[in-house]
Amino acid sequence: MLAVCVLVHLVTIIYAVRAGLSAAEILGRTRGNLAWLVFYTVFVVAVAVHAPIGLRSVLSEWARWRDKSRDAVLLVFSLVLLAMGMRAVLVVFA
Repeated sequence: MLAVCVLVHLVTIIYAVRAGLSAAEILGRTRGNLAWLVFYTVFVVAVAVHAPIGLRSVLSEWARWRDKSRDAVLLVFSLVLLAMGMRAVLVVFA
């Protein structure tokens, strides 16, 4: 799911740049659009789930951090990503 979200996001950026859209024009097209709200909400949730999973492996292998504190820190990291991402989504689309 994350890969699909990244692909859609990149295609959208390329379209906006090639069309010469300004930030104000982009916000004008996305503000209040339920489809974009749902899409970016799914994107944020996918990132908040995916990033800590990958980081868990890196911390286990490279830092040899394997106790429960690692998982607690990664849970907080995930919640911070989720909160920051949803704040951005709501500011842009609400």
